[in-house]
Amino acid sequence: MVSETILASSTLSSITQAFARLPAVAKPWNEVLVAVLLLVASLVVLTKKWKGEKLRLPPGPRGLPLVGNLPFLDQNLHKHLAQLARTFGPIFSLRLGRKLCIVVNSPSLAKELLRDKDAIFANHDVPSSALVLPNGLHGIAWSPHGQQWRMLRKLAVGEMLNSTKLEVFSDVRREEVRQMVRRVYHNGEAPLAIREMLFATLFDVLMGMLWGKTLDDASLKEKGDEFRQVVPQILGSFGKLGISELFPFLAPFDLQGLRRRRKKIAARLHRILDSIIDMKKAEPGMQESKQFLSVLLRVQEKGDSTVPLTRNHIKGLIMDLVMAGMDTTAVTLEWVMAELIKHPETMVKIQEELDQVVGANNVVEEKHLSSLRYLSAVVKEAMRLHPASPLMLPRTPSQTTTLGGYSVPKGTRVLVNMWATVRDPDIWEKPNEFIPERFTTSDRKWDFSGNDFDFFPFGSGRRICPGISMADRMIMYGLATLLHSFDWRLPEDTELDLSERFGIVLKKAEPLVLIPKPRLSEETFSSFLS
Repeated sequence: MVSETILASSTLSSITQAFARLPAVAKPWNEVLVAVLLLVASLVVLTKKWKGEKLRLPPGPRGLPLVGNLPFLDQNLHKHLAQLARTFGPIFSLRLGRKLCIVVNSPSLAKELLRDKDAIFANHDVPSSALVLPNGLHGIAWSPHGQQWRMLRKLAVGEMLNSTKLEVFSDVRREEVRQMVRRVYHNGEAPLAIREMLFATLFDVLMGMLWGKTLDDASLKEKGDEFRQVVPQILGSFGKLGISELFPFLAPFDLQGLRRRRKKIAARLHRILDSIIDMKKAEPGMQESKQFLSVLLRVQEKGDSTVPLTRNHIKGLIMDLVMAGMDTTAVTLEWVMAELIKHPETMVKIQEELDQVVGANNVVEEKHLSSLRYLSAVVKEAMRLHPASPLMLPRTPSQTTTLGGYSVPKGTRVLVNMWATVRDPDIWEKPNEFIPERFTTSDRKWDFSGNDFDFFPFGSGRRICPGISMADRMIMYGLATLLHSFDWRLPEDTELDLSERFGIVLKKAEPLVLIPKPRLSEETFSSFLS
């Protein structure tokens, strides 16, 4: 692939030089001529590549020269890929520009990829946009499988994200969730943007766990506020697909300006995190602090790891937690609330369960969550219908292998269409309907371990999400508190729209706006407001 990129780049250089020598009369035709020459050059490169392939690739739709199947893809890619699977089978191939992409759409093939051949598919296909972020190749998400990745994952799970460590921060979660209730209560019955409200609460929880919010250092608070401002820019910019992802030989030209903008945001982010790390290192009591950043700094000071923990690794772990934890959790919570508005009888059942387990005029605590079986079923059904990562992070094989009886060349981008796997009609009765009871009437565990490939919202295998315990707690605790404290309805003259907006995270196309009405007594609310 490197030699092909060089060939295409040198061809483009030759075309540019030829363009400069064109007589003035030919100038109006310059764009057409350059486009034609580029097309011919790319076809030569692709022909050389395809002639060398004698592999039995999965079937797939015909594409066009140079662009492949790109012009025919629907905006809601997860649904479009599910439709293609009905024609070409549960595994098929596409050409996305220069990139060969193989799509898996069934639980059995997902199992073959994520468990049976987990070692071969242990690497993610890293987009160029991720390389400039602090968590590029220094975080868990995009690190290649190896000693560095094992060290980072061991730190994340062993020192931060297991149930025992998370219990240390129960007071942080309680305070921020109750703060959210205070804001909702004082807002009266004015409309609230649910995702925005939940995102802000999750951010505050995460900051409290990472480096604390009650510090007296004004400079640290200022940097924390700046970090709060830059995170949405990161989520917005780095989720966009650049043309150089599809045509690597165009990367040096940065035709969309994405690389320049991303580098600018990333440079600002590095400065903010460096300042926070320096301030935290100098803070009295850092050696005894339970906050994640302090723990990581102490591990770095000890320096007894096979792979030394660097400052970039620390920044990478911070950004992994932020980017993987907040957006997906807020979006999942919004989808649950949207489904409850569509099915008000289900909201009533949840509130009845809450009144029974918590008490009609008591306050929800995390200790209640394990007894809320129906709420858990509702969350799982919303995750099934609206998986936060509809295509998961793309995998790439470390060697040419087979999948479903077809060849998968080394370096291929492999997508698991989770949205399609959890709507398989051979497994799920009425797969497109919201039926939480399906998770309460079966003897199956339906947990998040990744061992059941009919339902694995957090992935499976060695790359399974390390933050399952934290996400589960925050989703259940946030929902239980909001539904126990308030009744919810749409604003007048508003209709519920459940359409989706495809992306790395599957968001509701139109943000959910609801009106709360307190359902607890004034005395009980006083415990939130004190």
